[in-house]
Amino acid sequence: MTKVTGNFSQLQQQLDVERRLVSFDSYDMTIKQIYDMFAEGHIFVPPEYQRQFVWDAVRESELIESVFLGIPVPSLFMATNADATWEIVDGVQRLSTVAHYIGDNSDLLESINRKGALELDKLEKLTTLNKQKFEDLPKSVQLMFMTRPIRVTVLNDKSDLSVRFDLFERLNTGGILLTNQEIRNCIYRGKFNDSLKKISKIDDFKTVVRLRESDSKNGTAEEYVLRYMAYLYNYENFEKSVKGFLNDYMKVNSEKALPAKKASMFKQVLSVLAIAFPHGLSRGQSTITPANLFEAISVGTALAIEEGVQIDTQKLRALVADSELKKITTAGTNNKRMVTGRIHYVRDYLK
Repeated sequence: MTKVTGNFSQLQQQLDVERRLVSFDSYDMTIKQIYDMFAEGHIFVPPEYQRQFVWDAVRESELIESVFLGIPVPSLFMATNADATWEIVDGVQRLSTVAHYIGDNSDLLESINRKGALELDKLEKLTTLNKQKFEDLPKSVQLMFMTRPIRVTVLNDKSDLSVRFDLFERLNTGGILLTNQEIRNCIYRGKFNDSLKKISKIDDFKTVVRLRESDSKNGTAEEYVLRYMAYLYNYENFEKSVKGFLNDYMKVNSEKALPAKKASMFKQVLSVLAIAFPHGLSRGQSTITPANLFEAISVGTALAIEEGVQIDTQKLRALVADSELKKITTAGTNNKRMVTGRIHYVRDYLK
């Protein structure tokens, strides 16, 4: 009994710490109301969601058929922005399918990467609708479709950004899931986010940081820059969660453009690394740049430069094969001692 009581006590402590203010509004809205809000720009689809427009015509047709038949469609989940617009959190495929089907707004179709209205295909129950577009239907049937209800749940502005990140992460159920950085790009939009995107495109960075083809357009490059900034200027406050650490740094700095001094230091560091690693910073047979290795090398190099060290690129190249550095930059080494240890190890090695 004592063991059970202790477990429940620990559970209650975790609930008290982790439970956050989550405030929702729920609406039963018609297809027309949702479509009009989307067409008028009152529902925002973040650019990061563009990768999720992957449903083919058959999958989209199945959803439209479900709406016609009155089969419950999963709720759309939105978050309220500061200007009172809504931002899609979960349901981008369903929202874009409705817009694709109604198809009377060319700008809206372009925004969801569609060239024309949806022609229904391979329906099993409403077979007479096959090869038909919305505009082909009698007005009465169009009205029936437009007045069908869909449940919409909206996270209102009483909930903080940390809650919004958790919800984006947990409710993001599209065909292609967002990465953590794409979620940050949605939530912490602002001058700092713009700076990360801009500086991740400099040539020296692209020379040094080699990513998988699948990571080339999903925010991974911006996350590497964020890791450099967060660790260089805040590594002493790192605890144990990389995701939370990066979230907090982005949250605090979201409205601030990257200061010129920090941008200049980043470019200086990457210029040195590009000379040392003209074929990319990697280890062994791999051509991909490990995040932990990039953090250690880039931040340690920056700290050494700040102390007036003239960086020896040959030492940098040799450092990648160093057995001690390898030990503290492999998987499972993201605790405070290891993070601080590898940054200081590189700094002191170069001094």
